[in-house]
Amino acid sequence: MRQIFLDTETTGLSPDSGDRIVEIGCVEMLNRRLSGRNLHFYLNPERRSHEDAVRIHGLTDEFLADKPLFANIADELLEFVDGAEIIIHNAGFDLAFLNEELRRVGRPHFGRAVSQVTDSLLMAREIFPGKANSLDALCKRLEVDNANRSIHGALLDAGLLAEVYIRMTRGQNSLVIDAGESRVGSDRFFGARPDRRVGERGRIRCPHDRADGDRQGQRRQDDLATD
Repeated sequence: MRQIFLDTETTGLSPDSGDRIVEIGCVEMLNRRLSGRNLHFYLNPERRSHEDAVRIHGLTDEFLADKPLFANIADELLEFVDGAEIIIHNAGFDLAFLNEELRRVGRPHFGRAVSQVTDSLLMAREIFPGKANSLDALCKRLEVDNANRSIHGALLDAGLLAEVYIRMTRGQNSLVIDAGESRVGSDRFFGARPDRRVGERGRIRCPHDRADGDRQGQRRQDDLATD
């Protein structure tokens, strides 16, 4: 079973208003163990980031100016995620941005490349109803060390989500096989039963037809909440 935990950072809240992706982080898990194979890009969004967004992720316009365009990394991203289950916290937000970036470069929707997308936020809301279910709140509740998360980072957050997910779904103590095998902090991927899903057209599927999956275009406000 191949699963990929994915996170993005963006210039703002709405791809419909022209906001773009500035960072993508992917962490691969095989049979519920981190493989050490990750994918990470900083991207030039070809526009300025909103001040509020920079305060969240710390990626300035100057830092991003010499980074590749999404068009230059689209094929590598799609190859990496091909056929995998993708787990995203508040999937609608990231999918809206990914689909808009893919549309710009003439590629099909993200859901066409993967087997399914699982929304870990919807899972957490069902497991912990009435509680804060931001990534920080889940790390605290499930005793996942997020001491290095002073600002949001796509690869860091994807790694934290992997640890949170495994504890939510099986109560397993750790994803790491041994101290040398997990390289969640690497910049590239060189060699080294969820029911909340998104289908081919990016619509979140809930087996009980619950409406709380419809979160397209919203910033991850839960990600700023605390217990």
